Amino acid sequence: MNPKRPMTPHADALEEYLLNMTRRRFFGMAASTIGAGLGSTALAGLLGRSASAQGAGQAVPGAAAAPLAGPHFAPKAKRVIYLHMEGAPSQLDLYDHKPQLLARFNEDLPDSIRNGQRITTMTSGQSRFPVAPSKFRFDRYANNEDGIMLSELIPHTGRVAKDLCFVHSMHTQAINHEPGITFFQTGTEQPGRACFGSWMSYGLGSMNANLPSFVVMITQGAGNMQALSARFWGSGFLPSEHQGCRLRAGRDAVLHLRDPDGVSREDRRRMLDLVTRLNEEEFAESLDTETRTRIAQHEMAYRMQMSVPELTDFSTESAATLEMYGPDVHKPGSFAANCLLARRLAERDVRFIQLYMRGWDQHGNLPGEITQQAAAVDRAQAALVTDLKQRGLLDDTLVLWAGEFGRTVYSQGQLTRDNYGRDHHPRCFTVWMAGGGVKPGITYGKTDDYSYNIVENPVEVHDLHATLLHLLGLDHKRLTYRSQGRDYRLTDVKGDVVPALLA
Repeated sequence: MNPKRPMTPHADALEEYLLNMTRRRFFGMAASTIGAGLGSTALAGLLGRSASAQGAGQAVPGAAAAPLAGPHFAPKAKRVIYLHMEGAPSQLDLYDHKPQLLARFNEDLPDSIRNGQRITTMTSGQSRFPVAPSKFRFDRYANNEDGIMLSELIPHTGRVAKDLCFVHSMHTQAINHEPGITFFQTGTEQPGRACFGSWMSYGLGSMNANLPSFVVMITQGAGNMQALSARFWGSGFLPSEHQGCRLRAGRDAVLHLRDPDGVSREDRRRMLDLVTRLNEEEFAESLDTETRTRIAQHEMAYRMQMSVPELTDFSTESAATLEMYGPDVHKPGSFAANCLLARRLAERDVRFIQLYMRGWDQHGNLPGEITQQAAAVDRAQAALVTDLKQRGLLDDTLVLWAGEFGRTVYSQGQLTRDNYGRDHHPRCFTVWMAGGGVKPGITYGKTDDYSYNIVENPVEVHDLHATLLHLLGLDHKRLTYRSQGRDYRLTDVKGDVVPALLA
């Protein structure tokens, strides 16, 4: 556009549309004309650069997606494994040791601590807010000179604590699960935005032409199950090629991937070639970039018919490796099996691997339910960190463990020494990270004596996103996408990198 020409917003948008349409037509005609005369790699590079210039992805059949925005500088990490504990684990019973609370059992939480902060309707009607100390013993693990206190529920995680970076001062805006998960995934409580994995796929492209750049797996836990929406791994306004692909347990890891009985691979190839020609004709007429995305998705599915069965076959894993992950590794869909799949995906250079573990929503009977939940994840997540480290993958793989918020120090409902529940608490909670340029063996941030307010080094969700993107070589302020007349980014208009977390 001519920057000297005064234009109304509508005229500005129209001129931008016409310019983009002209570019797309040029490259579309070039691809059709040059076609067989260029190698697929050169063609992928040409179209990838054109997409970067206009901020819209153009996938090329048979080739890995080209980077669209970065990296902006040398990255420390190439891939992410994100372990999301859906339902919000209690930091008080796992990570944030508060032994002084034992002497305050069943006391009312002081008004000076709660300070009028909002609470959910599930406890707003209570006449009292009785302090509920954790019933679990905490042990010291070799993390640094002083060590770190971790719950007896996660002894395996404690044994790899020297490789972990604990952040005790996370806080968020959301107080309920749906907006809380949405905020942690997309940087906003409102649905419709692109999630972290999609931003990473868009910003860095794919490193494996035979698998999606963004893969999601889900494990059903033992407690209360909150809704888990596919939009949590959706691409929002980004091109749909960047949305997460869900791997399922059982025979069909990806739905509709297998050919029907009687259809050979040669038949499928001929069908795809015909559909591709028809889609290219449609693209030449409509210039709709989603048409090219459909072509790329069809081609990816064809290649995945070979790559996915090999990925999910654990027969090549050693007995020692399987033993490290524990007996549940033999149960498809278990957290242990999904952690091993995450390592295998990391080996194959999948960019973003996300595991959801459901069942952490413990408003009542917390001790019983969290014991089951912790047993299901502890050995497997420790094995994942160890396995990545043994194979030399932890240096450039960034592992994140987080829920959507934390849990209250006061009990919801009936309180006894051995049984209590906890309500939602966005004011403070704990996450941990490993590998990928994160400083190992440290704790960062501090909460008050009640694990209710942050008293040192607060870290907001946008700060965490900015820091993770920085480790991936992406400037969170420059990773943008224009949609409906404005530039969007994962961190919206907020977020600061936290240098103390960087190695």
